[in-house]
Amino acid sequence: MNEKFILDACCGSRMFWFNKNHPNTLYTDKRLEVNPDIQMDFMDLKFDDKSFKLVIFDPPHIIQEYNPDSFILKSYGVLNPKTWKSDIKKGFDECWRVLEDYGILIFKWNSRDWDKRTKEDEIINIIGIKPLIKNVITKDAGLKRNYSKTYWFVFMKIPEDKIAKEMQE
Repeated sequence: MNEKFILDACCGSRMFWFNKNHPNTLYTDKRLEVNPDIQMDFMDLKFDDKSFKLVIFDPPHIIQEYNPDSFILKSYGVLNPKTWKSDIKKGFDECWRVLEDYGILIFKWNSRDWDKRTKEDEIINIIGIKPLIKNVITKDAGLKRNYSKTYWFVFMKIPEDKIAKEMQE
């Protein structure tokens, strides 16, 4: 069995990891400045189908024009305003493809009240699959009506022939 059975498909600075160098995890990102194990775009994962038991997908959440000198780009990454929906869909589909049957995919998305970022329903519609579990963390930014919501979605790749009949209706 491959010792790297966990994939962080867009690792960034690995902020939520307890062990930022977990020995069973392969950290990928297209930005070299975040020191990924392998430089790779989450929309084009160079792995065989069903290669990982756990996939973590924490894509950039900021939608803005590309500026190579941007602090936000270098620190968190950005999504193109014209293609972000299809980019998220491609990225999720790639993560799903490399996830083995009965594997778990954890998807993180951040939305902020003041900048009209994408909300939960829209992001689930873009992905096209409903999660098993969600957790929403709301953080007050210290200003009236300004808060952010971090969504954690948990998916399991259940083979089509094993999905309960009640769920298919």
